[in-house]
Amino acid sequence: MGTARKIIIDTDPGQDDAVAILLALASNDLDVLGLTTVAGNVPLDLTTLNALKICELAGRKDVPVFAGCDRPLRHDLVTAEHVHGKTGLDGADLSDPSFSIQDQNAVDYIVETLRGHDAGTVTLCPLGPLTNIGAALQQAPDIADRIAEIVLMGGAYFEVGNITPAAEFNIFVDPEAAEIVFKAGCKITVMPLDVTHKALTSRAWIDELRSINTPVTNAVAGLTDFFERFDVAKYGGTGAPLHDPCVIAYLIQPDLFSGRNVNVEIETESKLTRGMTVADWWGVTDRPKNAMFMGDIDRNGYFSLLTQHLRTL
Repeated sequence: MGTARKIIIDTDPGQDDAVAILLALASNDLDVLGLTTVAGNVPLDLTTLNALKICELAGRKDVPVFAGCDRPLRHDLVTAEHVHGKTGLDGADLSDPSFSIQDQNAVDYIVETLRGHDAGTVTLCPLGPLTNIGAALQQAPDIADRIAEIVLMGGAYFEVGNITPAAEFNIFVDPEAAEIVFKAGCKITVMPLDVTHKALTSRAWIDELRSINTPVTNAVAGLTDFFERFDVAKYGGTGAPLHDPCVIAYLIQPDLFSGRNVNVEIETESKLTRGMTVADWWGVTDRPKNAMFMGDIDRNGYFSLLTQHLRTL
């Protein structure tokens, strides 16, 4: 094993964010420098509290948590309590954190960390709206060349939208920030709904977590149970897409995923398609390729990776 990959997780927890953070904290391949929180699934005060609760659950009070933007760059906040419940982490009764957030703002922390480490050594992992990352790139354009990679959960092409007919939630909440990110010239890997909708939870997997019977696996089983009910009702399947852990799973075991290097543009103007990720999957334009857009996942490999890591916390 080489040295662990340094990452910053930018997040709006969310049940699936919680699983992603726990997976990262359980991995010897990843060095989580910090968590930065953004308003998204629920407002910022709750996403920040949830990030602290997740670190507490994992026994990792050493991971610094920084609160970031409480609203999108140019528009009012849209949240998703209808999916995640009032707290954002409904489904598990997590202890209140015994430690608190850092004084520094998340955007300043991102800028300072990228400037303080060698160029190309810090990977950003946004699991929510891209407001903090967009704000950091706006504030300090020099950091674009210092980012090793941005691996994000967001967008969709064949699966179109989950918050509007055309847009995926994370991109829809702040398309202006997403546009800044996709135009920054960084190496970008995207986990869109096209992949995450192939990563459906199952009753067998949730039962397996319960049988391991640790505080972490029990909490993940409860969170997933709650999260599942919305997607089963909406899509009529048997499980829920576990979106955000795809980002972390990719960093640990990239061969679980396959996709194409394509051009991705963000729609910011249209009333109909605002927040759409227009992915040139078929290469019909001459726009420059700016993102690895994932299209497929080894579902069984993904869930066994999750189990294997979560049981160690």
